[in-house]
Amino acid sequence: MPDTTPLAPMPPHTAISAFNYLRAVQADDVDAAREFAGAEPRMPELLVDVATRIVVPVTALPGPDAGEPCEDTFALEALGRVFVTSLRIWAQAGPDAAEAIARAVIDFAAQFLTEDHEDVADVLQQLEAVGVGQALDAHPAPAGVHPVRMSIV
Repeated sequence: MPDTTPLAPMPPHTAISAFNYLRAVQADDVDAAREFAGAEPRMPELLVDVATRIVVPVTALPGPDAGEPCEDTFALEALGRVFVTSLRIWAQAGPDAAEAIARAVIDFAAQFLTEDHEDVADVLQQLEAVGVGQALDAHPAPAGVHPVRMSIV
């Protein structure tokens, strides 16, 4: 049975941290990735949180307006759950698991979310904008502080 517990919104700084790390790993920038991972010892858990927010919508069963799901749809949904569960188990290994989890998330994005003309870096940037936007919406800035929004160029 799928877990239908809604995800708690990520705080903006954790969403930014996780996507900074993903982009550094994707760009093979070892020094930046090491710096981001060192600044956030919970990086594997953050990456699993981000992965869940990416994988579940892509692999979820379609809504009632989409018609009757087929066998392949159920298989894709189950595969998404297995993938996220595997990442959660992997994250328990500690901070050293961060790079492998990041590479799995990047590969998922490359295989499922890129079009012929897109680069995975572009997709990660779009996902980051959505994720950080949702985090900012869920955690508004205190009164008197001017909120900052990321924009996609």
